[in-house]
Amino acid sequence: MPHQKGIRIVVQNRTVYHDYFVEEKIECGIALFGTEVKSIRAGRANLKESWAQVRNGEVWVEGMHISPYEQGNIFNRDPLRPKKLLLHKNEIRKIDGIVMRQGYTLIPTEMYLKDGRVKVQLGICRGKQVHDKRDAIAKRDSDREIQRALRTRQKGE
Repeated sequence: MPHQKGIRIVVQNRTVYHDYFVEEKIECGIALFGTEVKSIRAGRANLKESWAQVRNGEVWVEGMHISPYEQGNIFNRDPLRPKKLLLHKNEIRKIDGIVMRQGYTLIPTEMYLKDGRVKVQLGICRGKQVHDKRDAIAKRDSDREIQRALRTRQKGE
């Protein structure tokens, strides 16, 4: 079976943009078992409540839920087991240096298939305060009003 070309987004974590400022995004591979890949291809994964951390020179993602594959029987793994992310050593050192600073964390923002391989996009994030969230909501509402006004004006012409 030939691999599909291009990118197909499987799961997104939209709440990350509400709760954090995403400073930088990094694409990385993920070490999975066969039944987990089949389950991801079926869209049965969840990134909410997940985070990543650097442990012993490796990056691990915690709290990512991949539902057991229905035809997987004994080969299914624990849905919440820690999964290793695949990055080069110099990328891991760079990430570790950034995360050591106060207030930064690693959060998976989306999982997608790129040329048939599962990839995870990690965001280096800084937490938002309540007033920052209010500002973001106000900006989004004002942008929506502007777009609405432009559409009504274009229809009138």
